[in-house]
Amino acid sequence: MIPLRPNISAMAGYVPGYQPPDISSWIKINTNENPYPPSPEVVKAILAELGPDGANLRTYPSASSWHLREAAGLVFGFDPSWIIMANGSDEVLNNLIRAFASEGEEVGYVHPSYSYYATLAEIQGARVRTFGLTDDFRIAGFPERYEGKVFFLTTPNAPLGPAFPLAYIEELAGRCAGMLVLDETYAEFAESSALELVKKYDNVVVTRTLSKSYSLAGMRLGLAIARPEVIAALDKIRDHYNLDRLAQAACVAALRDQSYLAECCQKIRETREWFSSELRAIGYDVIPSQGNYVFASPPDRNGKRIYDGLYERKILVRHFSDPLLSHGLRISIGTREDMEKTLAAIKEIG
Repeated sequence: MIPLRPNISAMAGYVPGYQPPDISSWIKINTNENPYPPSPEVVKAILAELGPDGANLRTYPSASSWHLREAAGLVFGFDPSWIIMANGSDEVLNNLIRAFASEGEEVGYVHPSYSYYATLAEIQGARVRTFGLTDDFRIAGFPERYEGKVFFLTTPNAPLGPAFPLAYIEELAGRCAGMLVLDETYAEFAESSALELVKKYDNVVVTRTLSKSYSLAGMRLGLAIARPEVIAALDKIRDHYNLDRLAQAACVAALRDQSYLAECCQKIRETREWFSSELRAIGYDVIPSQGNYVFASPPDRNGKRIYDGLYERKILVRHFSDPLLSHGLRISIGTREDMEKTLAAIKEIG
């Protein structure tokens, strides 16, 4: 018998969004990818980094990703010692649990939000505690003093879309005995960010990704911003060459082209608001979103029926079997043309 740890044997594992093999023949709006290409500067940087005949690939990349940390520091307003780069934000979420929660200790998060938190906690052998949401988008039953080692707060919330008010997030920072991790995966599409709280509270960590707003999901780039002593701890446990040469070059180029980022995000926000309004006009319930997606429920609250109808038309959205979410769909915001075709298909399905 294979001697697996019992928690690994028992866990189900995380199931990511479906990636069709014939991806070019679909309208793919199921995994919150950016519909626009990355900055042209990214392509130039990757080609330059390859060197003649790809010769640069024979040597290891920078272990510290220092140039990336400097570039991120200029964008976000922090010294590089407050920043760590990661192989997607998932790597740093994993390492935060590894650094702060021992086996049997508690990790908390809001449900519904990013279900991968539970998988990461289970791998570590930590206990999971979840909290629901109230009608006014506050955490239901959150204690006056939360004693868990790590609490993850996705803001804007995925899959629902709203962001938590900054004053409320700051209140939570004071109520958490352990680390409050603000997962700001979709912050560039939102009205505000909680980054300044990192400077005010030593237990606050903000995580970001370049997968969504910077159109670099295929490069796996993320980061965390926290006090230098937290960053130093995370630096001890990350893989020593966690970002390859091409990813590092792409990251620096993307971060330096903030005007391109702003242009893409603005187009997505405008399309999001238009699409939400059009769905509401045909009777859908659409939660106001600050991400690059909307959570929408048809009048009959049968999300699976609409998902199946769209799938038949080669339009891929996200349907969740969770009873809290199964009545609706999370629909990523594509180009205006993508969303016009999706809207026409939804009307046709009826």
